[in-house]
Amino acid sequence: MKKLGILLSGRGSNFLAIHRAIAEGRLDAEIAIVLSNKPDAPGLEAARALGLKALAIPQQGKGTEARAAHDALMLAELWAHNVDLVCLAGYMRIISPAFVAAFPNRIVNIHPSLLPAFPGLDAQHQAFDHGVKVTGCTVHFVDEAVDHGVIILQRAVPVHDEDTAEALAARILEQEHIVYPEAIARVLSGDYAIQDRRYLRRSS
Repeated sequence: MKKLGILLSGRGSNFLAIHRAIAEGRLDAEIAIVLSNKPDAPGLEAARALGLKALAIPQQGKGTEARAAHDALMLAELWAHNVDLVCLAGYMRIISPAFVAAFPNRIVNIHPSLLPAFPGLDAQHQAFDHGVKVTGCTVHFVDEAVDHGVIILQRAVPVHDEDTAEALAARILEQEHIVYPEAIARVLSGDYAIQDRRYLRRSS
């Protein structure tokens, strides 16, 4: 069975959606380790309550050397737990090129917009403030640039005239919880090819 490594910084609602998909038999995988850069991340306590291995590895200090040391500790845990795929679930830290190189096309992330529109922080509010009529969420491979990697799966969410930014964000999150486990299952199947920037499924 394929093993997942979850990286989170907050409550970990997408992590819990992944766990639920596994428990319900919709995702054939196991969560080997949950890691966070924040010792007080609620997602760590949620993971422990589910009987999962969960560790906090905060970065000590600032600068290039501290970042490299932190990445080395994170990678050591992922390797020690024989992780096949790294899943970012609200991990609020930019993954370094060295980290990406250690898991090429084996790190995935979910972003609350239809990339390449509205990358970066507060994507839901960016979309709302811009006045778009449709937004959504995107699961993509992680590369060296922020919210830039090859797109695996997207789900559109309409923007209603009566929406607030908060209501829109909540509806996007509902779709994230559905689409992320589905995208992970597709990647774990290995039944795809990447041509240029296109993710192509080999079978329907």
